[in-house]
Amino acid sequence: MIYFRDQEITHADQEAFSARFGPFAEDAYTQGVPGHLHVQPLIKEASQTLGVVFGAGWHTDSPFLAEPPAISMLYGVEIPPYGGDTIWANSALAYATLSDAMKAILAPLKVHMSMGRVVETAQAHQAPDDTPLGRVASTKGLAKLPDEIARKVAGSFHPLVRTHPVTGEKALYCDQTYACGIEGLTPAEAEPLLGFLVSHITQSAFTCRLRWAPKTYVAWDNRICVHQAFNDYDGFRRELYRTTIAGEAPA
Repeated sequence: MIYFRDQEITHADQEAFSARFGPFAEDAYTQGVPGHLHVQPLIKEASQTLGVVFGAGWHTDSPFLAEPPAISMLYGVEIPPYGGDTIWANSALAYATLSDAMKAILAPLKVHMSMGRVVETAQAHQAPDDTPLGRVASTKGLAKLPDEIARKVAGSFHPLVRTHPVTGEKALYCDQTYACGIEGLTPAEAEPLLGFLVSHITQSAFTCRLRWAPKTYVAWDNRICVHQAFNDYDGFRRELYRTTIAGEAPA
């Protein structure tokens, strides 16, 4: 990830700058702001007390899609006086430090990425509203979901070790939020392996943590890192805007 402080950016500026990196990705949760379809609001009002905040839990953006976003960008407008940080972990560095034997075990495996856990969490902890998780919370159970949500719960299978299409760098493609199984393994077999990989990727040696400030602009490559937000600023407003750039089917 890379960040820039003190950037004066309008929605039009963010949309135009983002488009330099490629076409926009499908957004799994939001509908854009008026006049700027691809600029997604991520806002938590001071009056909101949420059991879970959008972006909580280690994740890479929308890996349940057949072609997950390659790049994400965030612009901070209103930032709480404390809390609301974002932390990233380098999944390429995490892969590089694995033993050769573990790399050989992981090489042929495919991970199942699904929105199911997010839907269940939102239904349990989030009141229906116009926030990203609030819209998911308005559904009840996983059996009778709208087709668009059901598609994302069904998810996709991707290589557990993916190769960056530009640099050739290998990275672990696994996270806490969306990785729910491994093709060909039973849940009892997959769970400890996924748990180990998430713990390995997110150890402090591989992470960096950003203290947001107004007018901060951040960009990161979803193919080689995971990230999470923190729900630790109740009583304060936090307003950010996100754009995502289309990626390719992981290979």
